[in-house]
Amino acid sequence: MAKPAQGAKYRGSIHDFPDFDPGQDAEALYTAMKGFGSDKEAILELITSRSNKQRQEICQSYKSLYGKDLIADLKYELTGKFERLIVGLMRPLAYCDAKEIKDAISGIGTDEKCLIEILASRTNEQIHQLVAAYKDAYERDLEADIIGDTSGHFQKMLVVLLQGTREEDDVVSEDLVQQDVQDLYEAGELKWGTDEAQFIYILGNRSKQHLRLVFDEYLKTTGKPIEASIRGELSGDFEKLMLAVVKCIRSTPEYFAERLFKAMKGLGTRDNTLIRIMVSRSELDMLDIREIFRTKYEKSLYSMIKNDTSGEYKRALLKLCGGDDDAAGQFFPEAAQVAYQMWELSAVARVELKGTVRPADNFNPDADAKALRKAMKGLGTDEDTIIDIITHRSNAQRQQIRQTFKSHFGRDLMADLKSEISGDLARLILGLMMPPAHYDAKQLKKAMEGAGTDEKTLIEILATRTNAEIRAICEAYKEDYHKSLEDALSSDTSGHFKRILISLATGNREEGGEDRDQAREDAQEIADKPSGDKTSLETRFMTILCTRSYQHLRRVFQEFVKMTNYDVEHTIKKEMSGDVRDAFVAIVQSVKNKPLFFADKLYKSMKGAGTDEKTLTRIMISRSEIDLLNIRREFIEKYDKSLHQAIEGDTSGDFLKALLAICGGED
Repeated sequence: MAKPAQGAKYRGSIHDFPDFDPGQDAEALYTAMKGFGSDKEAILELITSRSNKQRQEICQSYKSLYGKDLIADLKYELTGKFERLIVGLMRPLAYCDAKEIKDAISGIGTDEKCLIEILASRTNEQIHQLVAAYKDAYERDLEADIIGDTSGHFQKMLVVLLQGTREEDDVVSEDLVQQDVQDLYEAGELKWGTDEAQFIYILGNRSKQHLRLVFDEYLKTTGKPIEASIRGELSGDFEKLMLAVVKCIRSTPEYFAERLFKAMKGLGTRDNTLIRIMVSRSELDMLDIREIFRTKYEKSLYSMIKNDTSGEYKRALLKLCGGDDDAAGQFFPEAAQVAYQMWELSAVARVELKGTVRPADNFNPDADAKALRKAMKGLGTDEDTIIDIITHRSNAQRQQIRQTFKSHFGRDLMADLKSEISGDLARLILGLMMPPAHYDAKQLKKAMEGAGTDEKTLIEILATRTNAEIRAICEAYKEDYHKSLEDALSSDTSGHFKRILISLATGNREEGGEDRDQAREDAQEIADKPSGDKTSLETRFMTILCTRSYQHLRRVFQEFVKMTNYDVEHTIKKEMSGDVRDAFVAIVQSVKNKPLFFADKLYKSMKGAGTDEKTLTRIMISRSEIDLLNIRREFIEKYDKSLHQAIEGDTSGDFLKALLAICGGED
């Protein structure tokens, strides 16, 4: 079993088996494989209940007792994914890694993702053991084989990582941190082209502690996270490798939680990735991975494996997982540390928000009005011209075009567009032509008219808009529908949900910074819950979530973690239900990371069978000049594909063209 560092707590899910007898275990495995067929359940139970060190002793005893190689016998008796998993468990970690890398570079093509995962995540000691194991198992030099199978900057960084010489000193020089920030900035953002050597040297050699401070300072200095610069400056496998290195520097367990999630989400399972991670982390940090997985993806690793795999393969994976974090309906207390760090990062991050639609240069409303009139005159409609003009002008410029169109032709541009285009394209183009506050007012009106109420839309708009935006919406609503938004909400919703929406619709959220003493009091206020008094809890949450500034709330949520060992979002989901729960969760997610909140909404609007065109259209319009570029970055970070690709795969025709124009590029 891997030994934890001095004074550190063991975080693996597999432990040494008590009263271990290698001879007895060897005999049990021999019996399980003797005769016709094999007792897979017995093999599974025994091997997943022993530590790696104990499994090596069983291999030795098996050879002594029967003169046979246990791994060869297991390969003969078992098949498929189950065989790959069990055989992986029987090898020492370094030899397991060596086999994975050998497979990744053998034959036609290279499995770059496997190389990246292993070499970006292993410690110096693990790298040295891997190099020695590769030499022992294959009588070949790993560095020479990597050089023979890769090229360019990707190859150079892999070779640097293979040296296993990352600094391990925890004492950090502030001057060197500042120098590295400057060198990275000059090597990328400030340079025509990119000096990849600087990225390789700094990210490949500096200590984790040092690099974490470099990343923090880089964000403060440049206004963007290091990951954004890497995406903008590097490309291909080299970019993916550097992003993996950054993720592992920030948190190796979080990197693996993300890899596991991506291995199982969507259609099909990436079994090789799933097996490799479950085997390699089972005696290192599986408990940390589980906690982060539960916090980040709102479901346990155990439940996802259970739903995504089957048979003995599933049972073996679940044994390695070591427990279901959903079973008791709560996180391990250690997960609170993860949540705390997330809020800490959120509290200090000052990321510049950027839209994808900007005012057009050399704007000429007269020429645009004429071009639009021509595009709609006579037989047929020139949709391409309409899309090109309207998606490449800012909203303020579109209002000038509307005015000019009326002055020139005595016609209402909106009415003409309505009669010439239809369906999803019409909703998108007409939405872009409306001033933002009037567009939001219309979406709220539609959410409340007719039978039933679209609570999701009400929540999305009212939980995410700024005070200024909310006040503008209220004015627009009154102007367009001759009724106050508050009255409309009052007559269409009820109970606590109504009170939350009306509170948000006042647009009176505080706008100052944080007050640490008040934050502790606020956290205590929502942490105290008299048993069974749900109404009181909801009122207290509303008073704080609907009125405090975003910056202050980040600190409240951090203090809440300290007091309760829970993330506030998890508590809301556990203690509340229905629309009240959804509204509070939307506020929390918006406070934590608004672009990520919208990235999630966009992903959900396009996943599975069918597309929720209304949500897709509403978000693309409303965020296009505010933070759609940030949303794009969050989308690719979380879902491993760009927003551009998702739209391309899920929509078609002129609607697709217009959406891609608003999206503003492929990441």
